[in-house]
Amino acid sequence: MIKQAEVGDSRFVAELAMLLWPDNEINDLEKEMTEYIVSDKGVVFISFIKNVQIGFAQCSLRYDYVEGTESSPVGYLEGVFVKAEYRKRGIGKKLIHQCEEWAENKGCREFASDCELNNTDSLKLHLQLGFEEANRIICFKKKL
Repeated sequence: MIKQAEVGDSRFVAELAMLLWPDNEINDLEKEMTEYIVSDKGVVFISFIKNVQIGFAQCSLRYDYVEGTESSPVGYLEGVFVKAEYRKRGIGKKLIHQCEEWAENKGCREFASDCELNNTDSLKLHLQLGFEEANRIICFKKKL
């Protein structure tokens, strides 16, 4: 079962998000999830099996330039995660489909995403779900 998250779901979505983004703080992720849940420019979907939260997808509307797109706003997959023991069952695909449907209902004509260059599992998932690669970049920084 997949449902759109409500404010009361913020904490356990943040707990799932910590599994995807472990370098974050749980309270920061909980705040971010709450902001997405109450915003009309973002959404979080949660997947359940027998009342156990097993995955989530977070997406937003992006109005700034999104690499490889030609319209605005663009639906953007900010993150998707399914617990390891539930993978390869189509759950991620269903979560992403919910995000795409939400973005289309918000007037988007395009849907985009990204992944790290070395995240081959994410790359394979995106390609299997009909995404096409738009560009590859390497980001730089230096301290001043």
